[in-house]
Amino acid sequence: MSHPGRGPILLSRYLALAWVGLVVYASLHPFAGWRDTGVSPIAFLEGGWPRYWTVFDLAANVAVYLPLGFFLTLALSSLPWRFSAPILAVLLTCGVSFGLETVQTWLPSRVPSNLDLVCNTLGGLFGALWAQHVGPRVFARLAALEHRLIAPIPHAELGLTLLGLWLFVPLSPETLLFGAGDLRQVLGLTGALPFAAESFVMIEATITAFNVVAVGLIVRMLCARLLFAYLIVPLFLLLCLIISTVSAAVLVSPADSLAWLTPGAKLGLAVGSGVLAVVVALPTTPRLIITALTLMAGTVLVNLAPPNPYSEAALAVWRQGHFLNFNGLTRLVASLWPFLTIPFLLLTTRRN
Repeated sequence: MSHPGRGPILLSRYLALAWVGLVVYASLHPFAGWRDTGVSPIAFLEGGWPRYWTVFDLAANVAVYLPLGFFLTLALSSLPWRFSAPILAVLLTCGVSFGLETVQTWLPSRVPSNLDLVCNTLGGLFGALWAQHVGPRVFARLAALEHRLIAPIPHAELGLTLLGLWLFVPLSPETLLFGAGDLRQVLGLTGALPFAAESFVMIEATITAFNVVAVGLIVRMLCARLLFAYLIVPLFLLLCLIISTVSAAVLVSPADSLAWLTPGAKLGLAVGSGVLAVVVALPTTPRLIITALTLMAGTVLVNLAPPNPYSEAALAVWRQGHFLNFNGLTRLVASLWPFLTIPFLLLTTRRN
């Protein structure tokens, strides 16, 4: 853990950085078809009111940048002048939006808009004002929770940020339950193992179990006391399952809300939870080793697994136009999460 009082600021910085990454990806996805149209990259500034727009689009552009303004203001709160943080946060959110709108000039699937820039900046302003108003109370509460609940380990704030990013993993109904680290779509590869019903159940169960253990132990690593861990770890995993259920219901259909609860997922949850209940009480070093091994094993296996037959219908529906950018974003986070987490595990072995 960081020095007293610095933890909330560091957490805000990690969250701001993560949010910028998510915004950049969502704004430029699918990163394909780049071309020079001969139009000035800042020509959109002189454009009139867009021909096609909806209230939802305007609200979404404000809402997406509101957290960025909020996190940046908290992250910059150590600056000397009282209003330095919110002013700089608004300028940074405006700069991020301007840069992305400019780059969209070379993406045929994107249309840069001065209205988007205004809405994004307005969202950053709202977030900055909100943070300026509630910032002291947020810091006081976070510091109190940090002292009571969070273990004094190096870079605990980074661990909390990674757990926040993990919540994107169960959002994608096309992946195996907790199937993080799948690079096949990114690299254009196919599964190395042929599909067979019985073996697929075991593969799916193993992937789920490995990730249940790995994620559960990371939550345990951040808990100050074992008693807290026995409460918080199952609650966090339950939250992930709720997210999977709600995501499938909203993004696919209510009838498919439990499509993720396959025989393999059931077995993996049962086995992983049983193993986790035992290893969560182990000393720090064995827990860290088990965390790294299960995380890497789950990542290797998910890249060898055959295509998931249970998600084909959901994938077909989603690719017909529902939340395409969101789909790409959740898949990217799920693909990269283990590779972002392994360095964190290494950092926790270092002492300040």
